[in-house]
Order: sequence, then C-alpha cells, then structure tokens
Amino acid sequence: MSRIYFDNAATTALDPDVLDAMMPYLTEKFGNPSSIYSYGRESKLAIENARKTVARILNANPGEIFFTSGGTESTNTAIHAAIRDLGCKHIITSPIEHHATLHTVEYLEHSGQTKLSYVRLTDKGHIDINHLEELLKSNKGRTLVTLMHANNEIGNLMDIQVVGELCRKYDAIFHSDTVQTVGHYPFDLRNTYVHFINGAGHKFHGPKGVGMLYVNEEISIKPYINGGSQERNMRAGTENLYGIIGFAKALEIATQRFEEDSKYINELKQYMAGKLQEQFPKIFFNGDANGHSLYTVLNVAFPMNERSDMLLFNLDMAGICVSGGSACTSGAQSTSHVIKAIYNGQSDNIVPIRFSFCKHNTKEEVDKVIEKLKELV
Repeated sequence: MSRIYFDNAATTALDPDVLDAMMPYLTEKFGNPSSIYSYGRESKLAIENARKTVARILNANPGEIFFTSGGTESTNTAIHAAIRDLGCKHIITSPIEHHATLHTVEYLEHSGQTKLSYVRLTDKGHIDINHLEELLKSNKGRTLVTLMHANNEIGNLMDIQVVGELCRKYDAIFHSDTVQTVGHYPFDLRNTYVHFINGAGHKFHGPKGVGMLYVNEEISIKPYINGGSQERNMRAGTENLYGIIGFAKALEIATQRFEEDSKYINELKQYMAGKLQEQFPKIFFNGDANGHSLYTVLNVAFPMNERSDMLLFNLDMAGICVSGGSACTSGAQSTSHVIKAIYNGQSDNIVPIRFSFCKHNTKEEVDKVIEKLKELV
C-alpha cells in the first residue's frame, strides 16, 4: 500500500511553483539583504515585494507585516510585547490553545508578570462568548485576549469579528493565533479589530521555518529578538530570504485557488465523515465537525478497546499518516490537552484520530483508509 498523507494540519507538501519561485534565491540571488551593493539590494527588494504581496492579500499595510521563523515565534513576540510594551496586566486565553500560547502565558503568570484567566468552553468546544465578556468586564487593568482563530486539533472556528468587537468594547489588546487559517481563508485586517495575527508558511504548501506576524499600526512594540536592524528594527537576524519569497508565493497561490480548493477539500471531509459513520456507527466527531469548523480537519473519536488502543501506530505501519493531536506534541503518548479540556478530563474511553486534508488528497485515498480501518477496528 502506497503512503497516504492525511496530516496536513501538521504540515503540507511544498508546492512545485513555490519551489520554482524560491530557487533563484537559493542559487544565484544569494546576497545578504542588509548589504548595500547590488546583490544585497536585489534581495532586499525581493523581501519588500513579498511583504507587499502578503499585506495586499490580508488587506493590511506593508508596514504591519513582519517575517519571522514561524507561528511559534510570532505568538511569543505578540504575547510578550503585550505585557512588556502595551501595559497588559491580565491575560485571557482558553485551555485548548496551541502550546505556543499556553506555555508562554503560563510562564508569564508563574514569573509574576501577569494574571491569567481561562475562558470556559461550550459543549462543542467553542469559546463561551458570554463568559469572555464577564472576564473582560470584571478586570480592572488592561487585558490581553489571546484566542486562536481555528483549533489545530478539532478544527473549531472562532468568530474573529465577534471576539474583536468585544475586545474593542473593553479596550483589550487582541492576539489571534491564525496559523490554521492564514492561507486557508480570506482576511480583511483593515476591517477587523485585532492587534496581532500570525501565519506559518508550511501550513499552506509553503516552506518550513518561515512565518509572519501582523502588528496593527496603531500600537508600538519593541523587538523580541535583538542584535540587528532587520525587519525595520523589529526582528534582528539575517532574513530567511528564500523562505520569505516562498511564503508570499504560497499565500498568493492559496488565495487564487481558495474557492475551488476549499470546496473540493470540504467535499472530501464530508465524504470521509459519511463513510466513517456508515461503517463505524459507534464513532463520533470531536468538536463542531458539522458546524463552525475548518474544512480541512476531521477529528474522530473511536471507542477505546483492545483493538483501537494501538490505532495510530497500526495506521502508521499501514502507511497512513494521521495524528492524535498537535504535531508539536506528537512524541508524547498522553491524551491531547485539547481533547481533555473539551471533555473535562473524561476522555479515557475514546481514541481521538485527526484526519486533515489538502488539495492533493482523493476519495480513493479515503476509501483505502476506510478499508484499512475496518481491518484494524
């Protein structure tokens, strides 16, 4: 059986057109963007053009876009800046955020730099908007709200406009981890109340090791990484030139193909959901799979028994790449913190498997996975 890759929420294959756009900057156009001679100026111009492309697609100003090493660095930069530079004394987040957020806010609380509150979840794993407003209303100082636009494990989508307007009402700083949605959904940042969002190239068929941070022009923050004047004095270190070129190209392709790709991938997700329910009547879906949810992610709860216990391992042995949670913690054997949170810790009787799709996947692959699952479960 040839390998089937259903873990696109973890990372995606590099688009050949993206590689083509990057190749000149991996070979003859290798100048340091900070150098003043022609090689350097050529590289600098390429980065600024990439910045303009990203800004245009997200409907932001080029001066609001900063390139980073990825989503985790962008999240760390935003959260630390909110506390250090913007006077936030209180952080509101949720228990199902990516660890890039959770570990950062926990560190800031444990080091005594901030107070920390967790917003409650609804029974489908969405943010409880009423509780969020209660937390904002009861706080005396300035607050940072950091909530992900879409959950990377269960796929739940948050209404970024609704949360943004609530943050505007209570003068809160708003950071949204948009790693799963940049490159997958249209953005209109000029008309969204948000101070920080972030993206990672490898989530939408771009290269690994490059990301972006949007910093709203109405706020002013200091660098998180010091030692040079790159990225308009916001991020020291020689720029990942070919990565930045690849990020912008991948975002451009994803935007051009959004309508057809999202429709195709959503049909694939629904097809698999139907097949699973037909063949395994005892399974159910974690999160809000049939509601406000990513078109790329389907998180399935298989009943725990002696056969399903080793399901992830056995699927891997059969050449099927899926996950039980975030790729950043996939080395761990413990149940995902997201699954634990949505079931209040009562998740020992299920085996969660995340299937995540892209434009390269097919219904034939879904059928093969269903057949293999029938053997294993």
